[in-house]
Amino acid sequence: MIVQFNTDHNITASETMSAGVIARITDELSHYSSHITRVEAHLTEENGHKEGVHDKRCVLEARVEGHNPIAVTNHAGNNHEAVGGAIDKLKSALETVIGKARNH
Repeated sequence: MIVQFNTDHNITASETMSAGVIARITDELSHYSSHITRVEAHLTEENGHKEGVHDKRCVLEARVEGHNPIAVTNHAGNNHEAVGGAIDKLKSALETVIGKARNH
């Protein structure tokens, strides 16, 4: 499973931050890694430099073998919560898709 991490121009992603997000996604989705070929993570700040509630957005798109890509979005007040919420949503979606495939 390849994990690709991207940010917009409003978020400065250090090497440490990028490595941490990639490791978190890899760890959290390890149960599904045999089904996933790639996960793309996009972290953005929707309000730019203005203050705002829940202005961090994380979009995760998983490429699952034999299925259409699965994409989820989560908004939160900080980067950590945005990524965590998106991971939870993706795990739920993967369980639905992979669970259905197992039952056929």
